Amino acid sequence: MTMKTWRLTPLAAAALALALSACSTTAPRDEVPSSPTSAAFKEAPAGWTQAAPADTLDRGPWWALFNDPGLNELVQRVEVSNQNVAAAAAAYAQAQALVREQRASLFPTLGLNGAATRSGGGSGSGSGSGSGSASGSGGSASSRYSLGLAGSWEPDVWGRLRGGVNAAGARAQASAADLAAARLAAQGELATDYFSLRETDAEAAMLRTTIAGYEQSARITKNRYDAGIVPRSDLLQSQTQLANAKADLAGLQRTRAQLEHAMAVLVGEAPANFSVAVVDWKWPALPVVPGIVPSELLQRRPDIAAAERRVAAANASIGVARAAFFPSFGLSGNYGLGAAKLGDLFSASAVAWSLGLSVAQTIFDAGARSAQVDEAKAAWEQSVAQYRQTVLGAFQDVEDQLAAARVLEQQEGLRREASQAADLTEQQVLNRYNAGQISYSDVVAAQVTALNARRALAQVVADRQTAAIALIRALGGGWKQAAAGA
Repeated sequence: MTMKTWRLTPLAAAALALALSACSTTAPRDEVPSSPTSAAFKEAPAGWTQAAPADTLDRGPWWALFNDPGLNELVQRVEVSNQNVAAAAAAYAQAQALVREQRASLFPTLGLNGAATRSGGGSGSGSGSGSGSASGSGGSASSRYSLGLAGSWEPDVWGRLRGGVNAAGARAQASAADLAAARLAAQGELATDYFSLRETDAEAAMLRTTIAGYEQSARITKNRYDAGIVPRSDLLQSQTQLANAKADLAGLQRTRAQLEHAMAVLVGEAPANFSVAVVDWKWPALPVVPGIVPSELLQRRPDIAAAERRVAAANASIGVARAAFFPSFGLSGNYGLGAAKLGDLFSASAVAWSLGLSVAQTIFDAGARSAQVDEAKAAWEQSVAQYRQTVLGAFQDVEDQLAAARVLEQQEGLRREASQAADLTEQQVLNRYNAGQISYSDVVAAQVTALNARRALAQVVADRQTAAIALIRALGGGWKQAAAGA
């Protein structure tokens, strides 16, 4: 019996590699990790998810819900000039470029080269016979011209290259979500600073009115002291109260300056070139924040999307590490022209070509490849834990802000009631003091209580606005995860 031996030609090898390159993958199935969730938020008010359409935030800029032209103008500048957003955009561009770089590895590479050389050597004697090349007493010289085209390709038989592309693509998607998160953070911070600044202006206006009243009271008290009607302690108390109020106003001016400087940086301006004018401003109506269920939050938070995409990238990296256990194939080809005379370069006799297949397999590496697979698996487990922690943190953010909204609403009603009562008490105490029924200490106590109540009311009104901003941020703002494959 005779045994036939089949020889695999380069062309057949190329066809085989092409057939194998699309039929094998070593990466585990890409799945979104499970995470703790619930049917509804614990702190959500009754009927919250039906109070407003869930896509309200998708219909335009979320900050427009506050209906404040000044805020609208400032937040729009964040997109253009904020440097943290610019850095995140540059990181996203880098990730996109890396995807293109990885994808290019799936295709062949071609190179063109050409050369022209002139060479010669010395002669042992002054005479000799020529051999078709230039000769003389100085020796002989020859010319050589060549032009060649070379190509190479690594078929992705085991999915290593495709895994690298998938990992890079997932990281690019994570970078896009990071950009959205950076933009949302900068917008939310600016809106919070803006309302804090307006609250500071409101308190400052309140203090200026109070200081004017204290100055009048101090003058009246001094006149009564000069007339011997009241003791000097009343005068000192009125002066102390006036000085403390002025000190509080100075503190508010410092706070306003710091907020203004922070806003300047957020919009990409030098603080010296940025200012927000004090205007006659009224608090806007509190927006109705649309409600969602916890499962929707996973698609609305850019930080959750980024964490999930990093899980996908780590999953693809496992496949890349596993592919190292299998042999790698390479195809190469050359087509060249070579001649001693330039005119003969394109003749048929000047043609030379080659086509080859190479195979490489690591036999022993002391466990390095196994360690790389273990490293990739551990990195995947780390990314899964980070994803679940991000989800839990997002749920906490929403619960915290829902609780804050509920409590602050109750506090505003109580603060308003307290402020009204304190104002009435202040007026009654002043009337009794002017009638000589009580001491000035009682007046000071009533005035301080009334002022503190008014300032506390202004603060809780501002807190409700900033809590609404924080809730919108916790819900992902107007961002929504793109559909798969988009």
